[in-house]
Amino acid sequence: MTSGQAERANEHLLAWRQHLADGRGFSSNTVKAYVADVTDLLEYAATLGFSSISDLNLDTLRQWLFQLSEGGLEKSSLARKSASARSFTAWLLKSGLIETDPGLRLRIPKSSRTLPKVVSRESLAEIFARLGEAAAENEPERLRDLLAVELLYAGGIRVSELAGLNVGDLDPSRNLMTVLGKGAKQRAVPYGQPAADALERWLQRGRPALAANSAAGEQSLLLSSRGRRIGVRQIYELVAGLIAATPSGKGGPHALRHSAATHLLDGGADLRAVQELLGHSSLSTTQIYTHVSIERLKQGYQNAHPRA
Repeated sequence: MTSGQAERANEHLLAWRQHLADGRGFSSNTVKAYVADVTDLLEYAATLGFSSISDLNLDTLRQWLFQLSEGGLEKSSLARKSASARSFTAWLLKSGLIETDPGLRLRIPKSSRTLPKVVSRESLAEIFARLGEAAAENEPERLRDLLAVELLYAGGIRVSELAGLNVGDLDPSRNLMTVLGKGAKQRAVPYGQPAADALERWLQRGRPALAANSAAGEQSLLLSSRGRRIGVRQIYELVAGLIAATPSGKGGPHALRHSAATHLLDGGADLRAVQELLGHSSLSTTQIYTHVSIERLKQGYQNAHPRA
């Protein structure tokens, strides 16, 4: 959003907050939680290129809840966030700021697995081999797909963070990318040589071809065939299709995030370093991956030790 658009969105948030405080009988803590939820929703929508409140739709609300669910958010928290979004969109309709209420059919997504899904190293090797082969002819869309998956796994970043990247957010001289995470917090994330090679090919041969269809000044790193910022759903469908074709089975972009964290810990990485890489505010969130590593250790022990 531009500064003016962001200011108007903030004005709407303040008016809705006052509405909740005055007319709904909510406690101050509940009002604070509702406003925080919708602030997060609007920040997520901004990463998709939405420029105003009127751009909100049901698909965006569902994608927002889905990525929170895939990130391990508890069902009770998802229920509150869903209620926050529905309350906000209902107020927008009542206030004449939108013509239809996208929150009327919003439902809570299914809860996540107890332990995050991890894509095996063998399946990842198969995925990258397939992407590399497809990108061998330097077709722009295939070069983009290779880079998208390389960055998701290399940095363990969220799919919304990937979709929100601009060209200037990457520093090829240091193999670092600056991502905008939850709460509008920026963090620097490293990536390896395979991702660096994919980035160079995309910037030299892929992006210029698709940017020919872009509006002047388009800074998005990953572009659709129409030259616009690529959407979360398109990335999700790409990754889900790739993982489903391997022995690891079903999974989406968040499975690559889980895999990056688990493989780092398997390799001896420090837990706090992984926390910083993933952008977790609490170390307890990152600790779920230690349980995954332990489960993998136990499985290996059962399969290999003669007295298991």
